[in-house]
Amino acid sequence: MSKKVQYELEYPVRCSPSILYEFLSTPAGLQEWFADKVDFRDNVFSFSWNGTMEEAEVLEQEEEEFIRLHWLHAPSEEFFEFRIQISEVTNETILVVKDFAEKKEIADQSQLWDYQVKDLFHRIGN
Repeated sequence: MSKKVQYELEYPVRCSPSILYEFLSTPAGLQEWFADKVDFRDNVFSFSWNGTMEEAEVLEQEEEEFIRLHWLHAPSEEFFEFRIQISEVTNETILVVKDFAEKKEIADQSQLWDYQVKDLFHRIGN
């Protein structure tokens, strides 16, 4: 199996960082767009899609800035992260998604994130 590499996607969003952060870091917010059902206990999110469950531990987070999660089944060096940045030029809010995938799968994984983030933007009225 080839080693996964980190990649990064950026999405401009018309939303305040505080509202966006709620959708990225709380069970209720994540359940709106990321998974069918989301629970949180002992620093671990449980995500459910069509009856399949995956768990991710919160590694780090900073209010209104970022949350970094680690899938419990993945190698320890891998994570996925939602980061909120403000463009110095346009002053617009930018959602940055960092994730890991095999090189040949980055395009497919990026499309999956595009789909998920489009749903998020729909939920926040973007």
